[in-house]
Amino acid sequence: MELNDFAIARAVHVLAVLLWIGGVAFVTTTLLPACRALAEPGARIALFESLEHRFAWQARGTTLAAGASGFWLAHRLDAWHRFADPGNWWWMHTMVALWAVFTLMLFVLEPLVLRRWFAEQAAHDPQRVFARIERMHRLLLALSLLTVAGAVAGSHGGWTF
Repeated sequence: MELNDFAIARAVHVLAVLLWIGGVAFVTTTLLPACRALAEPGARIALFESLEHRFAWQARGTTLAAGASGFWLAHRLDAWHRFADPGNWWWMHTMVALWAVFTLMLFVLEPLVLRRWFAEQAAHDPQRVFARIERMHRLLLALSLLTVAGAVAGSHGGWTF
C-alpha cells in the first residue's frame, strides 16, 4: 500500500483538527466547569492555568500541524481560487480565520499579553475574569464546531450560501 503526499496531508490535517478542537471542547465543557466547582473564586484562574498549561503545547502543535497541512492541501489541490468565492467556499475562509485567531492567541497574545493582563484583572475581580474566560472559550468552541461542520459538509458538496 502506497500513501501519497495528499493522503498524508489530509490525514495530518484531520488528526490535527480533531486534537485541537477536541481539546478546546474538553477545556470548555469539562475543565472550566470543574475549576468553577472545585475552587474558590480567587483560586479558579490559578487552578485553570496550572491544568491548562499542560494542554497549551498540544494546542500549539496541533494548530501548527493544521495550518501547515491545510496550506499544503490548498497548494496540492490548487484551491486558491476558492478564496475568491466566499459564497460557495465560505468554510475555507472560516477555517483560515479561526486558525489565525487561535495561532495569534496561542503564540502571541496569551504568552505575551493575556496571562499578565488576566492576573492583574483577577487580583481585583476574579469572578468576572473567570466568567470572561468561560465566555471566550464557549464562543471559540461554537465557532470551531460551526467551522468543522461547514468544512465537512462543504468539502462534500453541500452547505453553500
